[in-house]
Amino acid sequence: MTIKHIVMWNVRGDDAVARARNLALLKSEFEALRGRIPGLLHIEVGIDESRIDYACDVVLYTEFASREALAGYAEHPEHLRVRSRLGDLRTARHQVDYEVLSSSPLPAGDAAGPQETTGDEHHVQAVR
Repeated sequence: MTIKHIVMWNVRGDDAVARARNLALLKSEFEALRGRIPGLLHIEVGIDESRIDYACDVVLYTEFASREALAGYAEHPEHLRVRSRLGDLRTARHQVDYEVLSSSPLPAGDAAGPQETTGDEHHVQAVR
């Protein structure tokens, strides 16, 4: 079992330069948690490139070994340090936590059809 913890924010900034600086700070602070939190299996921070008006500015994607590991992260001194360092830099916040029981492949005949990777682990194409 794995717990996925995904958080999206919008970030303050009076102009594009200030926003870019705040986004870079947020990204570096959260990425610095890698290897410092027991049970934190994966962490990644993505800055939105779409610039769509309804998109969030940044997403934090994490995987934890258990619900207890996620709860420990919330109270861990390194995480609390990051939250304190970022202060009110983040505005709107959206969060989803969910459990993944296994990583078994989709059943045959799934509506999306068979898939093949394009060589880029982030893109999957349906085979037609």
